[in-house]
Amino acid sequence: MHGRSTDPTRGRSRQLGLLSIAAAAVLVVSACSGAAPTASPAAPASAAATAAANAAAAGASTAAATAVGSPIKIGILTTCGGPFVSFEAESFSGAKYGLIKFAGGTAAGQNPEDQVTGASVDGHPIQIYFGCSDATPDVAVAQARQLVEGQKVDILLGPLSGDEGVAVANYAKTQPNVTFVNGTSGAQSTTLAVKAPNFFRFGGDGAQWMAGLGTYAYKTLGWRKVAILGEDYSYPYTQAAGFVAEFCSLGGKIPQRTWVPLGVSDYSSYVAQLPRDVDGILLLTGGTDTIAAEKSYLQLGGNPGKKMLGGSSVMDPTSFGVGDSLVGLVGGSPVPLGGTSPEWADYVNGFLSVYPKVPADSLFTVLYYDGMQAIIQALQKVNGDLSNGETAFRAALTNLNPTFPNGSATLDANRNSIQPAYVVQIVKTSSGLGFKVLETVKDVSQTFGGLFGPNSPTPSRTQPACTAGNPPPWAK
Repeated sequence: MHGRSTDPTRGRSRQLGLLSIAAAAVLVVSACSGAAPTASPAAPASAAATAAANAAAAGASTAAATAVGSPIKIGILTTCGGPFVSFEAESFSGAKYGLIKFAGGTAAGQNPEDQVTGASVDGHPIQIYFGCSDATPDVAVAQARQLVEGQKVDILLGPLSGDEGVAVANYAKTQPNVTFVNGTSGAQSTTLAVKAPNFFRFGGDGAQWMAGLGTYAYKTLGWRKVAILGEDYSYPYTQAAGFVAEFCSLGGKIPQRTWVPLGVSDYSSYVAQLPRDVDGILLLTGGTDTIAAEKSYLQLGGNPGKKMLGGSSVMDPTSFGVGDSLVGLVGGSPVPLGGTSPEWADYVNGFLSVYPKVPADSLFTVLYYDGMQAIIQALQKVNGDLSNGETAFRAALTNLNPTFPNGSATLDANRNSIQPAYVVQIVKTSSGLGFKVLETVKDVSQTFGGLFGPNSPTPSRTQPACTAGNPPPWAK
């Protein structure tokens, strides 16, 4: 069990540097040294390694440009430390598989930051650079700055977590000639309030991912009172907003919302505070926090499979370590976990053929893959042209209507996707635990059926209020 990391340089070896390859190959640079890269200039060894990588990248870029089209640099930013460290392999591998699938690349290894070779768009070789945060906004922005201003990337894919996304979207406003495509950061305000003109989100926000779960709790389970237990930051607030708006619109009540600092290893005192006169608990956690919360709930006599609902990060294979007590747990997700469509099966089988040790059925794997798919398809539409402040490329992104493994998406006026959401369940399978899709809600926008808008209170510890009436269209 890991507490929150305050030092992004964790103690395991990580590769750094540029792999020298042929001109038409993908050049991959790691911006990380140590387990997560040091954002501070106070680490001379890391700074020296990064400077060496920058020099090697510049030389290789010149050689590649001489032989073929000018290289396109894509930075990939995720968390490699803190409570969400378990999502590193999923997000990096998802992004890399998108490069393999759509730009003709080949995996050069199985570790999260191992290279991809041979990818290009219309004769432009692609270079990918890795940035590692710890789920805190300051480190995320420092890593974004290292990628954008240090490595000179043209496009940044990421970040992973909610507060990080708000901070990076604000940073994007200071870098108008660089395009930012969100990873999995799910805070509502990233696109509804910040609205950076060069920041695109093809995976939606956390409230959208919860569409249908409030209705399932109220109409299928017959629940009338639900308490919330979640991490104390913007993404769980946004997830709660989607559930509260929908569940309460039908007549449900939320008697208590309990918020826990990121990285707490023992949730027992918080679980003990939960009211007993409720039908169930909505758990809004991720990574090691999910494991800690579920174990504490079990130790105090709770039954997560029967008395819990899960947020989207709870519905992740990382939860399975808690065991069979999770069987029956239902949650909301932006991806059809356990889906049976040919498109989903093709994605899962293709991904596992390249990265067999990484779960394909994780929202972090899928949404980073989706983001890279959108980037490559938009680049293909403009023949790799990133001139004139990337104007044509951004127009192509704006007008893109991609079909992802998790469904088709379009962008709204704030460059946030309109997409399906799924109510999914953890089930027992012949090989252990897995997922099953219970319900699909089509075309969920960030307005959540008209319940949210630019003048709505920003999701917080207490907002939105639990108000009856005016349910979203799918709840009627």
